[in-house]
Amino acid sequence: MFKKTPIAAVAAVSLLLIAGGCAATNTGKSVAPQATAPAAAPAAAPAAPAVVAKKVDYTAMSPAELAEYLIFEAEGYDLKQPTQEGTTGRARLVQDEIQKACSLGKGKEIDDKSREKIMALAASTIKYPEGGIKLGDWKKGRELAWSGYGYRTAHNPDNHAKGTPGGNCYNCHQIATDRTGGDIGPSLTGFGKIRGMDPDTLKYAYDVIYNPHVYFACTNMPRMGASGVLSQAQIADILAYLFDPNSPVNK
Repeated sequence: MFKKTPIAAVAAVSLLLIAGGCAATNTGKSVAPQATAPAAAPAAAPAAPAVVAKKVDYTAMSPAELAEYLIFEAEGYDLKQPTQEGTTGRARLVQDEIQKACSLGKGKEIDDKSREKIMALAASTIKYPEGGIKLGDWKKGRELAWSGYGYRTAHNPDNHAKGTPGGNCYNCHQIATDRTGGDIGPSLTGFGKIRGMDPDTLKYAYDVIYNPHVYFACTNMPRMGASGVLSQAQIADILAYLFDPNSPVNK
């Protein structure tokens, strides 16, 4: 023990006695009760440690690794946004087997073995209507071919209760001369008149719309049927637009 009581200790004891409303000794005199000091506030919870941003060396990543990082880890996209098919933005950005096989680096060509595998995978996705491939309504097909409505999300999502998803064919193809189309894909003007309407030709056109990778591995054309963008009935309407002699495509 200390031989001498430090001044700081005396002061602390005095403060405690005053705060407790008690005299240093009991003198026998009545002492007016003192107000009890409020209980001390509970100690604040320790602050959460600061989040330190992970340092990433982009130069050490391959193009595929960098893309995966920017999309799924760096939150470069709103992965939680809902989609019309009942999933989220994340599900749309996850590549399937065909997409992975076709994601080649700049200047790289797909090899024959991979091409055959992709074409086989595409063939396995194609579902044909009961009763065979038949033409639908070319007027409906015309509207579907022009419309790009259907699966846009983000700030102004397409509402399928207010509009029917379309095929957006005119974005890439010139189809009929009454409307102006794109030139990314081949012109389809006069398609039915030029090619005829035999079963093999109908099947070819149906397959290309449903999943074009079955003939053209790693094509830029969307897989309208395999991805669920167009139904079998809608594909039949677009086929009618391409083949029906009364369609403006064949005038």
